[in-house]
Amino acid sequence: MTPATPAPAGRPPVVDTRIEERLGLLLRFGVVVSTVCLAAGLLLYLYLGDGWFANSLLTTGLILLLATPVARVAMSVLEYARVRDWRFVVLTAIVLLELCAGIIAALVFHRRL
Repeated sequence: MTPATPAPAGRPPVVDTRIEERLGLLLRFGVVVSTVCLAAGLLLYLYLGDGWFANSLLTTGLILLLATPVARVAMSVLEYARVRDWRFVVLTAIVLLELCAGIIAALVFHRRL
């Protein structure tokens, strides 16, 4: 799914690896931060029992873990726009809108919004 730059006839297109590197960095960051929050929350919960701070860390870790793929799709839209690959901008934006619509629907149907 990475955009390719035109190559001379008879050669495969050159893939822009910077997009994949940036997206990989975002995914690693999201997973590491959520893991730290979940581990700290779990340790606090086991050590101190049911407390506000432990629950907050656990909730934050779960939200970050769930938000990481959504952030990846949002960043993909920006990266594809940066390299002017409009077909992938439109397709990825549709995926992002569907994800956001699903989140909003889940919150509305469970009376959280």
